[in-house]
Amino acid sequence: MAETVFERRRPAARFVEDSLAETRLACYWLEDAAENAPSFPALRDCLTADFAVVGGGYAGLWTAIRLREAFPDARVVLLEAKTVGWAASGRNGGFCEASLTHGEANGLARWPDEIGTLNRLGVTNLDEIERFVAEHGLDVEFERTGSLTVANEPHQLDWLSADARAGRTVLDAEASRARINSPTFLGAEFDARQTALVHPAKLAYALARHARDRGVEIYERSRVRELRGRATEPIQLDCGPHTVTAGRVALATNAFPSLLKRFRTHTVPVYDYVLMTEPLSAQQLASIGWDGREGLADLANQFHYSRLTADNRILWGGYDAVYHAGGRIRPAYEDRMATHRRLAEHFFTTFPQLAGLRFSHRWAGVIDTSTRFCAFFGEAMGGRVQLVTGFTGLGVGATHFAARVLVDRLAGRRTERTELEMVRTVPLPFPPEPLASAGIQATRWSLDRADHNRGERNLVLRTLDAVGLGFDS
Repeated sequence: MAETVFERRRPAARFVEDSLAETRLACYWLEDAAENAPSFPALRDCLTADFAVVGGGYAGLWTAIRLREAFPDARVVLLEAKTVGWAASGRNGGFCEASLTHGEANGLARWPDEIGTLNRLGVTNLDEIERFVAEHGLDVEFERTGSLTVANEPHQLDWLSADARAGRTVLDAEASRARINSPTFLGAEFDARQTALVHPAKLAYALARHARDRGVEIYERSRVRELRGRATEPIQLDCGPHTVTAGRVALATNAFPSLLKRFRTHTVPVYDYVLMTEPLSAQQLASIGWDGREGLADLANQFHYSRLTADNRILWGGYDAVYHAGGRIRPAYEDRMATHRRLAEHFFTTFPQLAGLRFSHRWAGVIDTSTRFCAFFGEAMGGRVQLVTGFTGLGVGATHFAARVLVDRLAGRRTERTELEMVRTVPLPFPPEPLASAGIQATRWSLDRADHNRGERNLVLRTLDAVGLGFDS
């Protein structure tokens, strides 16, 4: 098998070890925004509401906000097991993408007749988020920077050639490096409008404050343990010892086990790992350029993603995606030095001119992976309970679209959104253990092997492609 550029140009071990010597196992975003984090009470009494939203991440917060807009006289209650934005919504890379389908290739493979509509709705969705942030003066470090997707291997240039034939903006090595200076970049696709950057924790906190100011009742440290009810009866959410009784319910619990048992095997939690550097000096920043502050990713199956922060740190994440048998979610899994060391090696391969730079933070977060690699919707109790999950790491923007869908469906409205095949269909569930672990590990191994074999997909990946379960990042 061929070596990748990260093996051919492995940096000196001392640079890697020195760069990690003083890192904190903590999420930079949550730490950076902690001083201005809102606080909400725990549920202290039983109550009755028109709408209950379960989950205090982006999907739940957007849903609560849009419910108050659609039903200004309704009582809307949001229940969060810990604190708003503590999980995926506060830990991600801050890429707010127009894509609703985890990239056009994934959407085209699954909904070819709808891809034009999905692309249009995705851009409209990102435009709506940008307008919302501006109109309400939200301090979330929103930047409509666009994105640069780079080829680090010769075979990936063929994929860029296909993009060029499709009318996309493709840059050669010189033009790519003029934007972001790395010796590994052989070419790139540039898109000016499909990507914005945000501060993840600030966005979650700003949405929570906005929801509260518009009348949403938010309760933190109020875990919902069980959902009870039938189609013709009030829905009860057991928060032990208190209960919320609601007419309609939206479930937005991301990678955590669904309150609807039928959907518990439709996602698996996969850990994604991230590094954050200390702020770059003016000289260090000049050595890499990056004047456009674009979001950065590469074309490998096991891809990296990267971006600048407002104070010119570099976030560097991706590559490893780690699943633990049984779908367990544990804080101990966030401390995986082997993965953080590998990320640091790949960082200095990409930016050798930054040797000596240190990482201040390392952390991980759980991605709610579905078998179609983008969000899906479910319902129960005659449509009075609505669910969305399965964003597979692309939820910063797509959660707003999902909230629009949930509100439409809870209101009983048929709209262009609700009639999409993407919205009306549910992906295949994952198999039970130990088949789930075996299948996921075989897929990870095969994706790594493809990256070491000029992108050639083996029998495992071709079979997944044939049955509609394949993914090409």
